[in-house]
Amino acid sequence: MPREIAVFGVLLPAILPLFLASLLIQGALDWVLGLAGVYRRVWHPALVRLCLLVCIFAALIGAYYQ
Repeated sequence: MPREIAVFGVLLPAILPLFLASLLIQGALDWVLGLAGVYRRVWHPALVRLCLLVCIFAALIGAYYQ
């Protein structure tokens, strides 16, 4: 995979689409977990959200670059 993607003459990092996909997946998962009431049982909901985003992003990168 190339290191940069040219979009209208601007070089963007190649992992940007993976990060945007992880934001969408995390948003959907956040909505489901909010409906299930999981965030009422955790100590720090914002930290759980951040950790989910990092884990999803790392999983996508690991699956793509493997």
